[in-house]
Amino acid sequence: MKWWKKKEMSDSNKLTQQDEKLTTEEILEKYDRESTYRRNLGKWKWVVLILAVGLTIFHLFTGYRGAFEARIQGPIHLGTALGLIFLLYPIKKGLHRKQKGIPWYDVVLAIIALGVGYYNVIFYEELVTERIVFGYTTPDFIVATLGVLLVLEAARRCVGLPIVIVSSVAILYALYGNLIPTKLFAHRGFSWDTLVTDLYLTTKGIYSTPIQVSSTFIFLFLFFGVMLIRTGVGQFFNDIAFALTGRFTGGQAKAAVVASALQGMVSGSSVANTVGSGSFTIPMMKKAGYKPEFAAATEASASTGGQIMPPIMGAAAFIMASYTNIPYSQIMIIAIIPAILYFLGVFLGVHFESKKIGIVGAPKETLPKAKKLMLERGYLLLPLIVIFYTLLTGKTPMRAALLAILVSFLVSLVRKDTRMSLKSMIGALEEGARVALPVIAACASAGIIVGVVVQTGLGGRIADGIIALGGGSLILTLFFTMIACLILGMGLPTTANYVVTATMAAPALILGLDVPVLAAHMFVFYFGIVADITPPVCLAAYAGAGLARANPFATGVTATKLATAAYIIPFIFVINPQMLLIDYEIPFLTISVITAIIGMIGISTAMVGFFIRKTFFWERIILFAAGLSLVSPSIYFGAAGVLALLAILFIQSRRPKEHIQSPTVSLS
Repeated sequence: MKWWKKKEMSDSNKLTQQDEKLTTEEILEKYDRESTYRRNLGKWKWVVLILAVGLTIFHLFTGYRGAFEARIQGPIHLGTALGLIFLLYPIKKGLHRKQKGIPWYDVVLAIIALGVGYYNVIFYEELVTERIVFGYTTPDFIVATLGVLLVLEAARRCVGLPIVIVSSVAILYALYGNLIPTKLFAHRGFSWDTLVTDLYLTTKGIYSTPIQVSSTFIFLFLFFGVMLIRTGVGQFFNDIAFALTGRFTGGQAKAAVVASALQGMVSGSSVANTVGSGSFTIPMMKKAGYKPEFAAATEASASTGGQIMPPIMGAAAFIMASYTNIPYSQIMIIAIIPAILYFLGVFLGVHFESKKIGIVGAPKETLPKAKKLMLERGYLLLPLIVIFYTLLTGKTPMRAALLAILVSFLVSLVRKDTRMSLKSMIGALEEGARVALPVIAACASAGIIVGVVVQTGLGGRIADGIIALGGGSLILTLFFTMIACLILGMGLPTTANYVVTATMAAPALILGLDVPVLAAHMFVFYFGIVADITPPVCLAAYAGAGLARANPFATGVTATKLATAAYIIPFIFVINPQMLLIDYEIPFLTISVITAIIGMIGISTAMVGFFIRKTFFWERIILFAAGLSLVSPSIYFGAAGVLALLAILFIQSRRPKEHIQSPTVSLS
């Protein structure tokens, strides 16, 4: 019995039993804190509607005319969002369905949040002139204190407790750093008044880069995703995925991978993508004969990759553009090769697992026709084409998103069932604000951490510590950085995880080991994402397990095996920056990509235990080593890897073919 099977008899088995009676919506709420908002608002629904629609219209307006100064744009963005969070998210998880209306204390908090948020706008002139000369006043200190506390409480409600703990520890470190005995982390310490005013009334903390990017680029791209989904593009992606792959070996699971890759182009949430696509793909995979754990793991690992899939990558990618001073359009382009390699790795894992257990594709006559789909609904791709084109022609992300939103609206008018009435348009404006709330709260909380790290010099100290721990070795330093990203990813959303690691860990790679800036930031960005499928806390895998009625921990382990390439690809593009189109030459880049693909075949066969025959243990070791050799930039290691793969291929071809009995197909 495998070691994780014992785990199934305890905690994970209880989780599975609890999920048996859960609906898709309830599973999403269980594993995605962002979905636990109030539905029954009572008389306050009009207030929420006005605030939410107003916030979206504000961003559409500033997207057209250009953003206001950061200390006006940011407070309007955050202040309105905080008010909405206290109206929509209850004080305790689980109350969102039990409560009718909104309790008086949440209404009071919402009013205070709006007042505190707009304080920076109302007193903007005084804050940037008089306060610099004469110092802050008592009302300033009170507002700043309330602002910091409200940001933490809002993040706890719609993002989760871990980010609040990390932010709170950062605040305590800023206040009492002078009491730390070790010189490595000690600093002079800050008073509460100095700390909160810097964090809330300047652009050094809460209103630093994360909120500035959120208030300009991120919100509009999230709204674009809402508009695109309302055109019916989600079902189109599922249909085209089955049309392209459904008839091949393991077609149902391969279609799930392709569909999730396409869905990832418009969704930046691993859990939401898993539940949205998985509600359709997981039952089909189970009926085809896949084990529930494998079906859930396939969907979770593919959905997690959606955050690195252009054109709309995760929210952290927009912050990366600001941190690295590299246009988002360029980041979008350089992410294409890593994204393709990621999904190809999952696709190969699915292929070899399907060959191993004998799952064939669906009958061709039962599948949709790709040509017919493109003729009837290919126009749904127009908004994505528009956003690609406008970004590549040098337009700002704000202008590109605005134009794509307009095209999405026009596309929705083509079919009667997607045509948007005034009521549905207002609903879309409201939903655009609601889906942005957790991202805004996460960015604001991350701003607290950034403010403390920069003001105390903690980032440089941690970078020195990581370099010392790695002993000057690039591989060891990358390994320790990876571990830090995965640990932070267990509790922090991808956006906050990236902000923290980009501030603390990336400098160690850039300054200490001369890693290119973009490669270092992509490295931490990548591992912040795959934390969603890395046990023990792998929320995307848990959500998939809930849909599949599978063991959550075993699902996480299986997802990690399927996405093994995801843990290797970041090392590849740091060691070989040509993979990120940094100082590349087309012949060498082509060879690097081809050898990386062949290498992933070796790695996938080793993890699954099947090449053209079931593999022995010693064969798996050789296949894995050959795969690693091929993904390295060394021509000698690559040649050795090819020879090793050919040797195993020859040995297995001489072995009698096993009789593989196709699994019994479940119709339930």
